[in-house]
Amino acid sequence: MDFEIRDPGLFESGEQKIAWVRRNMPVLSGLEAEFSARRPFAGLRVALSVHLEAKTAYLCRVLASGGAEMFVTGSNPLSTQDDVAAALVHGGMHVFAWHGATEEEYERHLRRVIEPSPHLIVDDGGDLVQLIRTGYPDRIASVIGGCEETTTGVLRLKALARANKLPFPMVLVNDADSKHLFDNRYGTGQSVFDAITRTTNLIVAGKTVVVAGYGWCGKGVSLRAKGLGAKVIVCEVDPIKAMEAVMDGFTVLPMKDAAKVGDFFITVTGCRDVITHEHALSMKDGAILCNAGHFDVEVDVKGLRLRAQKTYEARKNVTGYVLENGRTVFVLAEGRLVNLAAGDGHPAEIMDLSFSIQALSLEYLAQRRNALPNELIAVPREVDLEVARRRLDAWGLSIDALTDDQKRYLYEEG
Repeated sequence: MDFEIRDPGLFESGEQKIAWVRRNMPVLSGLEAEFSARRPFAGLRVALSVHLEAKTAYLCRVLASGGAEMFVTGSNPLSTQDDVAAALVHGGMHVFAWHGATEEEYERHLRRVIEPSPHLIVDDGGDLVQLIRTGYPDRIASVIGGCEETTTGVLRLKALARANKLPFPMVLVNDADSKHLFDNRYGTGQSVFDAITRTTNLIVAGKTVVVAGYGWCGKGVSLRAKGLGAKVIVCEVDPIKAMEAVMDGFTVLPMKDAAKVGDFFITVTGCRDVITHEHALSMKDGAILCNAGHFDVEVDVKGLRLRAQKTYEARKNVTGYVLENGRTVFVLAEGRLVNLAAGDGHPAEIMDLSFSIQALSLEYLAQRRNALPNELIAVPREVDLEVARRRLDAWGLSIDALTDDQKRYLYEEG
């Protein structure tokens, strides 16, 4: 079998992790049983580039239960867990990923999942779609369509669509309510602070936390920081979102002013150079910087590295930069996605929703092969609602339903 991982012998630890998340992902477990019966992906090859940890591994197994031949890689060099990769290989999948991959290795692993000419794509951040489009135009014709998991990836897809360069249909999984309202808000909020506290062993209560970006991820990070007892400052470029932050009880400042008073800095914007060397020069000695956006461009780590008087490892996943003014700032996980590069990512119950949307969206594409235009596709509302209903059922909860009279009142004229 074709694979490229660090150590196949690590599979037992990976299996233990996958078994744990499976126990806590009831919606996806239900889909696994249904897919095994109806085999919606029989004869199809699926290329997947998502943070390669236990929850992603379980999604891969659910898709395989439906007949998919899986070609798997990671979407971040520091988020791959080698024992999980080994477990997937032990179970018969083609996996090309390892922790700490260089840029060249990371791209090679992406290429390895494209070269078999996949029929379906699962992307996280847009790297897979971009490489197929620019490097493998001969593989495009075989692709039925794909799904995108992240806000950053959706932005890249929308740019392609505006330029009429979208190579095949793509479902905007991130925009589904059962995804972004929960994954981006509650998942990012909790997992960011799980990673920060695990990595630094420092208290959040009583500190000032600066959150750059007040989208759904920023809202979640701000809410959790407040819940942990921190004073929260929000930095924004959008006046509407800034107004939301004020009305949610947070202070709003430009980064140049927030930089002077923050203890923890967390970027969640999807943009570059949110925190620069100039900002760092005005920060307190010991300020801690991290990024929860998809790419490692929000904190200008390269600029810090080039101009620092000294760089050293303070702890695992904590790099100290001694600046020319004598102060030191610390960057977590090399400025990469902190909740996955320095933690286990979103909680299993949250990813149960997101990955169930992924699985059902892929089935939607498979059922409509060759019938969809090369456009961006919203997750069908019935899929979104079905995942929410299944999650409520798993909690043992029921809700009201509209009567026929109420439906007529709401939806019919007269």
